[in-house]
Amino acid sequence: MAKTEDPKGGIFKRILDKVEIIGNKLPQPVTLFAILIVVVLLLSWIFSGVSVVRPGTGGDTGVEAEFIVVENLLTKEGIQRIFTSMVNVFATFPPLGLVLVVMLGIGVAEHTGMIAVALRVFVSKVPKYLITFSIVVAGMVSSVAADAGYVVLIPMGAALFMGMGRHPLAGIAAAFAGVSGGFGANFLPTGLDPMIAAFTEPAANIIDSAYTVNPLSNYYLMAASVPLVGIAGTWVTEKIVVPRLGEYRPDGDLVFEESSNDVKPHERKALNWALLSILVVIALVAVAVVPSNGLLRGEFDEVTGSHSFRPFYDSLVPIMFIIFFVGGLVYGIVSKTIKNDKDVSDMTAKSMSTMGLYIVIAFVAAQFVAYFNWSNLGSILAVKGSDGLEAIGFTGIPLLVAFIIIASLVNLIMGSASAKWALLAPIFVPMLMLMGYAPEVTQAAYRIGDSYSNILTPLLPYFPLVIVFAQKYDKTAGIGTLISMMLPYAVAFMIARIPMFIIWIWIGLPLGIEGPIYYEPDSTRPEALQIIEEKAVIDEELPENTVVIETIE
Repeated sequence: MAKTEDPKGGIFKRILDKVEIIGNKLPQPVTLFAILIVVVLLLSWIFSGVSVVRPGTGGDTGVEAEFIVVENLLTKEGIQRIFTSMVNVFATFPPLGLVLVVMLGIGVAEHTGMIAVALRVFVSKVPKYLITFSIVVAGMVSSVAADAGYVVLIPMGAALFMGMGRHPLAGIAAAFAGVSGGFGANFLPTGLDPMIAAFTEPAANIIDSAYTVNPLSNYYLMAASVPLVGIAGTWVTEKIVVPRLGEYRPDGDLVFEESSNDVKPHERKALNWALLSILVVIALVAVAVVPSNGLLRGEFDEVTGSHSFRPFYDSLVPIMFIIFFVGGLVYGIVSKTIKNDKDVSDMTAKSMSTMGLYIVIAFVAAQFVAYFNWSNLGSILAVKGSDGLEAIGFTGIPLLVAFIIIASLVNLIMGSASAKWALLAPIFVPMLMLMGYAPEVTQAAYRIGDSYSNILTPLLPYFPLVIVFAQKYDKTAGIGTLISMMLPYAVAFMIARIPMFIIWIWIGLPLGIEGPIYYEPDSTRPEALQIIEEKAVIDEELPENTVVIETIE
């Protein structure tokens, strides 16, 4: 056990210890996902035919009612689909390819010694009191590179903490908190911005057919959230996680030396050449991205007024692979840790050999995610939850706060940000527009709720990967270990971001570029005004935007 016991721990520490004990009594991730597969199959059979009206259809929407129906996966057709799709479901599981490709490059950089030396240099240059904050903020910024932060930054956080003589699991927790718990908060625009806006706009068109949503309509709020989340994550790491973990005692062949920060002359020389090669790669990428007709620029986007950066965003994982591979290769050649091409092959093979457990977990997790989506159970749970929230009768800011909580709870059972928003947007965007709130406000509320609970659900596709990283330093680490470490971050981020959101609305600051707080129907579009005027009548006669539950015989 890498954690020391503290009999004087407070009540919060005792609660976290209980969470860890209970969580670690759960089956191993492979077994857990296998059990969940069986549960999903049985639930799809038990609730077969149960349906809800798809949000945005039926009632006064002018669109014929469509139903989301629970699909029975234990029928002949369902079983055939399971068996015929099993290989493809595994091969196309999004985290799998990303993790393996990046790890090929990291394997070379790691086994040549480049990463270890670079981290020692970093530790020696950056004040220790800024490292934790830097890791959390870097985790949030890493969302520019899609999900690559999970693969790159989390193990680096562990290595940094270990190099400083601190518990590596605390470094994993800080990085995971930034990458996943701070999801959406960023100084830079990401692919998430246009993707979320693409669902918000059609939902707003239910009320106002001419309403448009700027992809950067939440940018100011999300950028301002970065330092706040960084401070909250740093406080939790230093005041709760590090004291609770205690002193780290390495297991097995791990070497733990606080005095290992000295960099030898030949290592520094090799690192300088490696950094130069990385800068060359970055410069070549810039040449392909900066010009409007660059190799990694797409077609002209009328919304942004420039050529799309989508090809660049979609290429970030291969770019990261090349950066690590080239940097590691140059470092190895200069430092003589690489003598021939066989050494390079062996290094990539060693990197892949450490991913064996993750590949097994990914296979089972991919099947579970696919079956859960096919069954429509998650979609129906999301609609039912939002329907219950509407039935409570909340209005205004209390409704926004309740919606944030609902979004965070739905996030525990549905991992995809776009899938959840596709279901929730047609319900809550029109509802809050009728209360005078702009669609951009509802979108921002969703993005907050869709972030801090990421780090608590084993159903997050990268959750098993983080456990694998943790087990490198503590072989007893399990689901409970990770959840007990991340629970304080989730609570802190919720406490920090929800009040900030409320104050932002109260002051009336714009949420982003073309990101208003309040919705005012355009007098030149009488259909929007008519809907507002008729709302009271509709509410009195029949709340038709309430979800209707039916059973298909």
